[in-house]
Amino acid sequence: MKEKITQKATDLFITLGFKSVTMDDIANEMGISKKTIYAHFKNKTALVKEVTNVLYETITCGIDTIQDMDKNPIEELYEIKKLVMLHLKDEKSSPQYQLQKYYPEIAEGMKMKQFDKMQECTIANLKRGVALGLYRENLDIDFVSRIYFVGVNGIKDDTLFERQKFPKAQLFEEYLEYHLRGIVTKEGLQTLNKFIKTTVHHA
Repeated sequence: MKEKITQKATDLFITLGFKSVTMDDIANEMGISKKTIYAHFKNKTALVKEVTNVLYETITCGIDTIQDMDKNPIEELYEIKKLVMLHLKDEKSSPQYQLQKYYPEIAEGMKMKQFDKMQECTIANLKRGVALGLYRENLDIDFVSRIYFVGVNGIKDDTLFERQKFPKAQLFEEYLEYHLRGIVTKEGLQTLNKFIKTTVHHA
């Protein structure tokens, strides 16, 4: 039952936002009593924490699987972007913003976990890209990996990128292209162009 509650809560939180969804909403959607939810989670904060952890683990697991495929580093980044967008459903309700505003401690803890994972992931990707001649040899890998993380987090800010003007899927697509154009070699650019042609407008 705990897993079912978490699953339903994840769906609702991602679709409607962490603040917008009440424990009543979850109980009604599942056709159970609120008491049943409280038997597994002492309060809504505990449920939000569980949902963000499960979501993080799911995405992390997916990223590990993609990395294990040993794809071309440029293709790997596009696959990871696709995976993240799939789980976040284009974040129509701005759950990220609601999480930061109403559950700042959970949001901060999650950001640090994401930073550690993304650093590990991006550094490995950059090193492989340089070794394969797809990324420039003179890259400061530590700097580029951190600036990439800052950018990925920055474009989630609805006050800077209002969603009516910047749909999230398109924003991620454009940011990824921006990131890669700054680090690719001529050979890397040829590979990147294939992805820009095939993935743009199909995000």
